[in-house]
Amino acid sequence: MIAALYDRITVDPAKMNGQPCIRGMRLTVRRVLEALATLGNVTDVKQEYPELEDEDIRQALEYAAANLDDQALDLPALP
Repeated sequence: MIAALYDRITVDPAKMNGQPCIRGMRLTVRRVLEALATLGNVTDVKQEYPELEDEDIRQALEYAAANLDDQALDLPALP
């Protein structure tokens, strides 16, 4: 499933304890997200991690969003 949707996200049990990484590098999806949250913009993240490409960052965000548990609850109508 990962390879079909996210060709830049790799999971290898022998690398980074099986955490999702960017293109097989020792750079986890989590680290990319933390860098975005801390630094605030893609330009600064790419300066910090020059090996990253725009598509790496986009897929990291999409991968994270797709793996969050999001449930819709039916609420009773108000009288």
